[in-house]
Amino acid sequence: MKRFRMLAPVLALAQLVLTAPAGAADPGLPRMVEREGRHALLVDGHPFLVLGGQAHNSSNYPLALPKVWAALEDAQANTLAIPVAWEQVEPEEGRFDFSYVDTLVAQARRHGKRLVLLWFGTWKNTGPAYTPEWVKFDDARFPRMRDREGKASYCLSPFGEATLAADRKAFVALMRHIRNIDAGKRTVIMVQVENEVGTYGLVRDYGARAEAAFRQPVPEAVLARQRPPAGRPAEGSWSEVYGDYAEQYFHAWAMARYIGDIAKAGRAVYDLPMFVNNALREPGHPGQPATVWRGDFASGGPTWDVLGIYKAAAPHIDFAAPDIYMPESDKVGAVLESFRRPDNALLVAEMGNAAAYARYVYQILGQGALGVVPFGIDYASYSNYPLGSKHTDRRMVEPFAQVYAAFGPMARLWARWAFEGRTHGVAEGDDRAEQTVVLNGWKATVSFREFQFGERQYLRDKNEYAEGTEQPGGGVAIAQIGPGEFVLVGQRARIKLASADGKPAMFARVEEGRFDAAGRWTMERNWNGDQTDYGLNLPAAPTVLKLRMRTYEP
Repeated sequence: MKRFRMLAPVLALAQLVLTAPAGAADPGLPRMVEREGRHALLVDGHPFLVLGGQAHNSSNYPLALPKVWAALEDAQANTLAIPVAWEQVEPEEGRFDFSYVDTLVAQARRHGKRLVLLWFGTWKNTGPAYTPEWVKFDDARFPRMRDREGKASYCLSPFGEATLAADRKAFVALMRHIRNIDAGKRTVIMVQVENEVGTYGLVRDYGARAEAAFRQPVPEAVLARQRPPAGRPAEGSWSEVYGDYAEQYFHAWAMARYIGDIAKAGRAVYDLPMFVNNALREPGHPGQPATVWRGDFASGGPTWDVLGIYKAAAPHIDFAAPDIYMPESDKVGAVLESFRRPDNALLVAEMGNAAAYARYVYQILGQGALGVVPFGIDYASYSNYPLGSKHTDRRMVEPFAQVYAAFGPMARLWARWAFEGRTHGVAEGDDRAEQTVVLNGWKATVSFREFQFGERQYLRDKNEYAEGTEQPGGGVAIAQIGPGEFVLVGQRARIKLASADGKPAMFARVEEGRFDAAGRWTMERNWNGDQTDYGLNLPAAPTVLKLRMRTYEP
């Protein structure tokens, strides 16, 4: 019976993987699955954990790739996210050149990496920079958005029918080519459609087609997903239903519909998971409505407050992913909370590559994310400081490499545990305060800046702290693999476990070691005595512990 209980989650997952609905896509293709509001990316039929790195924007050329692979190897990453630009695959209308894609896929296989392709089509960071020249400068055929006075914006209009048709044609050609060269290998596991869409400085398009659409009733699918503000009617035009939010919401719908059309066409020829990423607005607060657009973020993008609109208008997009360049711990936590939803899988599609961001990997992966992709994991001589690291060499990748090295051998296990709802994670906050993690029958208290031996009250100087903790850098991810059994991964943190029912408890066994790719555990040492008397004190180097807790009668 005990063995059956341990196998039950595995059997349930196997049932989910093997029982695709009638008419579903090839079950061997990478695909998204959902169960009880939790999500997994299945690759080769099993949950996959993306330990990623994104190349710089201009590294999408064959001769630039060696510096990308070198950084990715040093980072211990398993996945590369990298652009495929419309301008490079269709430099002349109707003439496609996929030689870069061929080189990229072949080299990824040689390096043992998976690929997430980023389609830089109509919009990249809201602008048309990656469109072909024959699109960029033909304003009559490929119209730009217009402001209230009729002046052209830098941004291509989501109501440009010819623009949509041309982008869709190029994207379909790309997806067909990927199918032809990769369907048997599945090196490419996901595709991002466009990049950080929306518009800065203009809330929506005021061109003639946009104005006519704005006066129409809000589509029923949008009404079902995006409720009107309090006191507004349940149906009517955009202005009638959404009031002060109408223009931003309308623009989100227009962008999402455009992207959804492209994704639908691409998936019809090769059905890979697809997502959009988001240049964030300021995080919101639970239970409070978002503020009205005041030019302070890219209107129309898949920000946390309009995810319902994207779900309604772009059903062939699996999820919206945040790009995190806000280093403040409270903002990171709020972003993760707002994008991790029962109807939206969490993937951090971009994140700063400065050392301070590395601790958030524990929080992100502990909260059940599909994975995390720091930006600029690339030895090109370019730094996006202050968004990321000043360094462009191994000093930049090393903080992430240490964390990835701990997760890497057990990445498949961790992805499965996350899908089963067994994982939790915290990162040291900017306030350096203690944090509590509620587990099934147990409670974990995580503190930081501790010495490994003794309690703070033992110190003569209460303001003395462990060396190397001057800046926040600790974190821990916890997987509860049984009633009192846990796997901990972390660094620079002290963890104390207590029974939720108040019974006295103690460690039955605490092993330090590692899992291999087959899920087998190898013990390096058993922690006891000084190593457990004051909780589990994880050192500066990321460490993996496998432990059992037991209670006893008082």
